[in-house]
Amino acid sequence: MDPAITHASPDGARATAPRALATEAVHAGRDDLARHGLHAPPIDLSTTYPSYDSRGEAARLDAFATTGAALQGPPVYGRLGNPTVARFETALARLEGTEAAVAFASGMAALTAVLLVRAAAGLRHVVAVRPLYGCSDHLLTAGLLGSEVTWTDPAGIADALRPDTGLVLVESPANPTLAELDLRAVAHGCGSVPLLVDNTFATPVLQRPAGQGARLVLHSATKYLGGHGDVMAGVVACDEEFAGRLRRVRFATGGVLHPLAGYLLLRGLATLPVRVRAASANAAELARRLAGDPRVARVHYPRIGGAMVSFEVRGDPHAVVGGVRLITPAVSLGSVDTLIQHPASISHRVVDADDRRGAGVSDRLLRLSAGLEDVEDLWADLDRALGERPAPTRR
Repeated sequence: MDPAITHASPDGARATAPRALATEAVHAGRDDLARHGLHAPPIDLSTTYPSYDSRGEAARLDAFATTGAALQGPPVYGRLGNPTVARFETALARLEGTEAAVAFASGMAALTAVLLVRAAAGLRHVVAVRPLYGCSDHLLTAGLLGSEVTWTDPAGIADALRPDTGLVLVESPANPTLAELDLRAVAHGCGSVPLLVDNTFATPVLQRPAGQGARLVLHSATKYLGGHGDVMAGVVACDEEFAGRLRRVRFATGGVLHPLAGYLLLRGLATLPVRVRAASANAAELARRLAGDPRVARVHYPRIGGAMVSFEVRGDPHAVVGGVRLITPAVSLGSVDTLIQHPASISHRVVDADDRRGAGVSDRLLRLSAGLEDVEDLWADLDRALGERPAPTRR
């Protein structure tokens, strides 16, 4: 049974009747379409918009510069906002149970904007828990934005906080080990410091971190939210005050989401619950079979479920990647087709080898993103790629 979500009526007022998540996924961001005589959301590709009231525009831009509030009335310029992208933002916020969401050109652009918002307030210190997505780890460790990071385990978060700590960053389930965190406990340890949870793997179908104490929920929307391997995007779901700060950074730095990508993401959300549940069923079955296979040393699969499986092979992981034929050997995840990759070689290659192994990312670990194919076909491909089974031991 889907969790109930309070939704907004077409005129923007808050409605009292709750909607299930599956219903909201189909209708959120589209509430006004029937009133306009439309069924499918339009794609607004304009970069600029005509305006004959320059005094009024000046007042609106002053308001945006002060608070970053979403512009009311006609659009002005694509870097300030786009109607198609705004529909996706509205829908994602509703699914995550937050006041707002702000979309960016990629997941890394979204994380960068969060770090810049905190740095602008003089809060450059970040507390983080490994493992994280490799590029997120690299962005923090390399200090590319002038940030300083303290790595800790979940129990050490409270002790790692400093007066200049601006953010606590975690992933759950984590990339690529699928390690899970007690988000309520983590949020409690953060005190007044904002907690950012990367919810890319779980999606709001499996968990909504904002309801467990996270102030910020990050998605690489390239993955499950888009769901078809044809759009790159990032999004942060949060309260309106933080969203305003993110919009100002997005305007100044230009990390905007293209309207066509916004349209594809909104379309992707409509099937998100169906896709995640079907792919999760495949992943759970593959995890079960891998766990009983003598060619596999260890299998990681989250308690909350999901479409991701990681496993450590006893043989050569590169031979497995090179041996698949139906499954695609490629980075990324969350598409309708199944993907496999070797994190130590690609997604987490930028992480120091000792840090990578210390976070559980072994050199024999493979990460599999289950798609929507028939599970028997997927298993036949994996079984062949894993190579010959060891001969049974005679007594």
